[in-house]
Amino acid sequence: MAISYKKLWKLLIDKDMKKKDLQKLSGISSATITKLGKNENVNTEILQKICTSLKCDISDIMEMMPEINEQ
Repeated sequence: MAISYKKLWKLLIDKDMKKKDLQKLSGISSATITKLGKNENVNTEILQKICTSLKCDISDIMEMMPEINEQ
């Protein structure tokens, strides 16, 4: 299974926020934003900071996707 953060980017659009706004609001680094953009693994503490700052649940920002070779 692969992780997708598409829900996070859609949520930012809905809230009229940019990635820089999320970075400042949640106190995460630009390197973490880059990791999220590449659907790479990030620490659960980071995900918690994002959820707290956006007042949302973890399922609102990420989802598990089957990998192409798993189908």
